[in-house]
Amino acid sequence: YVGAVFAASLFCSLQKTFFVSLLFICILIPVHRLTVRLLLFLRAIMVCHKEFVDAGKEPGLKVWRIENMDLKPVPKNLYGSFYTGDAYLLLFTTTAPSYNIHMWLGDECSQDESGAAAIFSTQLDDFLGGGPVQYREVQNSESNTFLGYFKSGIKYQKGGVASGFQHVVTNDMNVKRLLHIKGRRAIRATEVNMSWASFNKGDCFIIDLGKDIYQWCGSECNRFERLKASEVAIGIRDNERNGRAKLHMVEEGDETPEITQALGPKSTIAPSTPDDEQVDASNKKKASLFMISDASGTMKVSSVAESSPFKQAMLSPEECYIVDNGVDKNIFVWKGPKANTSERKAAMAAGQQFIKDKGYSNKTQIQVLPAGAETTLFKQFFCDWKDKDETTGPSKPFTIGRIAKVKQVPFDASTLHTNKAMAAQHGMVDDGKGKVQIWRVENGARAPVDPSSYGQFYGGDCYLILYSYRQGSREQHIIYTWQGLKCTQDELAASAFLTVKLDDSMGGSPVQVRVTQGQEPPHLMSIFHGKPMIIHKGGTSRKGGQSQTSSTRLFHIRQSSSHATRAVEVDATASKLNTNDVFVLKTPNTVYVWQGVGASSEENEAAKHVVSLLGGSATNVSEGKEPADFWTALGGKKEYQTSKSLQNVVKPPRMFGCSNKTGRLSVEEVPGDFTQSDLATDDVMILDTWDQIYIWIGNEANEEEKTGAPKIAKQYVESDPSGRRGLAITTVKQGAEPPTFTGWFQAWDPNMWDTDPLERIRAHF
Repeated sequence: YVGAVFAASLFCSLQKTFFVSLLFICILIPVHRLTVRLLLFLRAIMVCHKEFVDAGKEPGLKVWRIENMDLKPVPKNLYGSFYTGDAYLLLFTTTAPSYNIHMWLGDECSQDESGAAAIFSTQLDDFLGGGPVQYREVQNSESNTFLGYFKSGIKYQKGGVASGFQHVVTNDMNVKRLLHIKGRRAIRATEVNMSWASFNKGDCFIIDLGKDIYQWCGSECNRFERLKASEVAIGIRDNERNGRAKLHMVEEGDETPEITQALGPKSTIAPSTPDDEQVDASNKKKASLFMISDASGTMKVSSVAESSPFKQAMLSPEECYIVDNGVDKNIFVWKGPKANTSERKAAMAAGQQFIKDKGYSNKTQIQVLPAGAETTLFKQFFCDWKDKDETTGPSKPFTIGRIAKVKQVPFDASTLHTNKAMAAQHGMVDDGKGKVQIWRVENGARAPVDPSSYGQFYGGDCYLILYSYRQGSREQHIIYTWQGLKCTQDELAASAFLTVKLDDSMGGSPVQVRVTQGQEPPHLMSIFHGKPMIIHKGGTSRKGGQSQTSSTRLFHIRQSSSHATRAVEVDATASKLNTNDVFVLKTPNTVYVWQGVGASSEENEAAKHVVSLLGGSATNVSEGKEPADFWTALGGKKEYQTSKSLQNVVKPPRMFGCSNKTGRLSVEEVPGDFTQSDLATDDVMILDTWDQIYIWIGNEANEEEKTGAPKIAKQYVESDPSGRRGLAITTVKQGAEPPTFTGWFQAWDPNMWDTDPLERIRAHF
């Protein structure tokens, strides 16, 4: 009971009069009733803090600072500004609604403030029904989800409430501080000593003198860093000074008398310093899975699997688990829906203790995920993850944005050129009725394919497909490089070389798309004028070079979201069947067309074309009415996919920048909902839309970045713990982006790069 009362005092430090009353209650009521009364009292306090009354009712961000063990709201114009000696609580609410709770800890915040933040985080989670995703954020190691709320960057300011510092006073013209701007995508402005010793040649600094704000640019900093630093300076002027300060851009060596008066005589400026270690976009480091349980009376952690990928069935709904990706400074705590209350409430504490026990850095991020609110980063460590009512199959298209905003966009070919979001999500630049030329790779050269066999591809070959179409008054081109799973290494290399050669011969304007057998994008499937794309399992289409086909063959026919169909030869076994599709089974004596319950009429029509190529007359078989010979030809009846609902997974797109500005090629994710302005013209960017990878090459990117990005993109896909392999990789150039790329960006401006972005933002000074 002493422990319970002590816990109550901690919770009740906000409401001391209530705690005094509680002490009297403890004296007056029988001991056997004390526990119940305490629990009821704690429960009431946990859900009744005045700051939680309106929490989660409106979409958007709310920020509180821990002050004297209480929650104090931060003014909206100061969002993104954090004192290094303080702890903060943040709540982000979507329109669904769904919730993210973030506990932010400054490097110099006290243990008491850290503990209070953890308690308030738990209280807020409880108030919102235990459904929010909880994050533990540490200064300089924040999650991309957190950084995404502050697109113009975050500011770290010295001091905190414990040392008497209050929030910045709006319109305070007596400010005198120096901010060091770091980062190209996740922008951090850190207050440093007001001295020339704090400067270096490779970064931008903001000298804030109240009425005048000077952006100082080192001689070795690049254009994109200048651009981002300007956004921070404009934010200080507009938010902290309500537009009443004046901005100045100053180059190293051109300092004004006002600057030297504030900083003293100028000393030697230090050389540039390399950026902090960048985020590894591939998440290729293996994770481990642990179970949390208090069945023995104390909270214990036991190993379930030593390395990813895991099976979703490893997660019991009665337990809580830790996915340990500590080598990438990530810990995920998953709360089973039927786990007991003590395990669920101790999730964050268990994650923190796990970090200590493992000896991980204090900067390790923790995400607490209730069942049903798993993030994409968490799901990728499971090779068979399926959300409720989902099954395997092609992903359906969705608009960009956070989970709660995601809506499916139906396909309508007549609006492709005006609806870029639809073009992007369905992977369609047009309706597929343009001009098609196909070559097969033979002896290191291009050999034309007979147009009568267009649409048929063999796993032992590589092909180059040139598709030309008109968009407005301009002719556009796409080069598809199709690589069979059984082609030789020499042919793979030759196909890449011939693609570059063909691209160069056309002035470098075509979009390049590398396609692995079985991963064909919808647009490629649509260019064969109403006929299905047919992919033979092996062999080659070379004259006289076809390998002997099997006497029993099975073709899987599926329609994409854009209504194009594809027939892929698969292993002749019953486990390959799917209730949503049509299959053609050719045996030595019969050709069966098997129609799943969820199959479409277009898939049935495509089956007729496949039958005509295979020869013979077809016997139609409906699912559930198969003759014995059908199962015999497939090696016996086996379990197959029977769910009628195709996969409906929301996988928000992600974007990464590839840069070697630090002397080595590094990859960093763009936080939050990315925009066109996040495309750095001096970098190579990677856009991951889950079923396709785009490489965007900026005009000012150097050769090492251009040559290194495709390798990184390939490694990124192949090392994904979720098991993605062989995705189509599309290369586009700045200024020649197709709608399948631009549609992933809201309000894409085709004229953005007609003027210098730096000059454009300087116009706001």
